[in-house]
Amino acid sequence: MGMTDGAGRQALKRNLPSRSSRKHHWWRWILASVVVLVVAGVFVSVQSLAGPTTPAPTLSQLNPKAAGAGSSSIDGTWTVGKGSLAGYRVPEEFLWQHGALVARTSAVTGNFVIAHGEVSSAALRVDLTTVTANGKIPSGLAGILDTASHPDAIFTLTKPVVIGSEPAINKTFTASATGLLAIHGTSRLVTFTVAARYGGSVLEATGHIPIVFSDWNIKAPFAIQKQGVAEFLLVMYQ
Repeated sequence: MGMTDGAGRQALKRNLPSRSSRKHHWWRWILASVVVLVVAGVFVSVQSLAGPTTPAPTLSQLNPKAAGAGSSSIDGTWTVGKGSLAGYRVPEEFLWQHGALVARTSAVTGNFVIAHGEVSSAALRVDLTTVTANGKIPSGLAGILDTASHPDAIFTLTKPVVIGSEPAINKTFTASATGLLAIHGTSRLVTFTVAARYGGSVLEATGHIPIVFSDWNIKAPFAIQKQGVAEFLLVMYQ
């Protein structure tokens, strides 16, 4: 009987996992739990930043009663004013989730000079410290763009924009613009298409500029793609 009990205890001891293997087993569970929590946290963070998708800016709806009111010539100095906006749209991708981070500001100022069928000079400034998404300043934006040292995005036209003949009142026309875009302490030459409409008393222009972050020494955060677009709608008055 004693021998049988001894043999049973030896067999049970052999079948039970060692203290070392039990320790490794628990460490695997702990590591897996941490990974799940990290993934879930990043997922929630990405989702909270994305919010509902905001459509790209477009020219405003025409008011037939106001059509043709104001100046009979587009020539002159135009000042960016009320109704203008600028911002960015950046694709994001995390696991199976796809979306876009979109942020806007109305703190846009600038002047455009038009003469003889050309935009001869233009300067535009956007206050990046006022950019918001869903009413809140995007998390980490100040650090990513270093807005403390470089609070503005600045565009300066470097060659005339050819409009051609006097545009018809309230008819949309397109033109190509080239200039220097300064962001994050770096200036680079950009070329993009602008859609515009002259309403007599108001001139509107909209478009987007492709932005590859590395070109402006910007480091994209996790789950954000390496490029996006700067979007704008300019409402100008003489």
